[in-house]
Amino acid sequence: MEIQTADLCDAHEGKLRIVSPMFRSFGGRAAFGGEIATLKVFEDNSLVRTALEGPGKDRVLVIDGGASMRCALVGDQLALLGVKNGWAGVIVYGCIRDSKAIGGMDIGVFALGTHPQKSIKKGVGDKDLAVTFGGVTFVPGQFVYADEDGVVVSESSLL
Repeated sequence: MEIQTADLCDAHEGKLRIVSPMFRSFGGRAAFGGEIATLKVFEDNSLVRTALEGPGKDRVLVIDGGASMRCALVGDQLALLGVKNGWAGVIVYGCIRDSKAIGGMDIGVFALGTHPQKSIKKGVGDKDLAVTFGGVTFVPGQFVYADEDGVVVSESSLL
C-alpha cells in the first residue's frame, strides 16, 4: 500500500482534515496509515506501553501528549512492541527518544521532537476518546494517513 497524502488530498478534496505541519518523521516507514486508536496522556507513558502490547491490526496509535517537550512518551522498546504487535504507526503530540534505533524499525513514528528523558509511570490517562491537536480531531475508528508531506484524517478508509 503506497500512501501519498498529496494524492489523497487531490482525490478527496474537501473531505479530509489536514493536520497543521508540526511533525517530524522518525520511524523506518516514511509513509503509513490505518485506523485510529487514541490515547490522551501527559508525561506518563504507561498507557502507551499497554496499547502497543496489544494487537495493532495495522492501526495507528495517536497519542495526545499535550505537546509536552519535557520527556519522551515513546522509546525504542515501545516502538519495538509496536512492530512486533502489528501497529502501522504512532503519532505523538509530544516527544520520543531513541530516535536512531526507531529509524531502523518497520513502523511509522511521527512526533514533535526528541527528548532523552523518560516519562513517569503512574498509569494516568485516557484511551479511546476523540483527541484534538494540530487543528484536527482524531476519532477512534476513523483513519489517518501520514507521509513526507503531512498528516490527513478521513472518516473512512481511503485505501
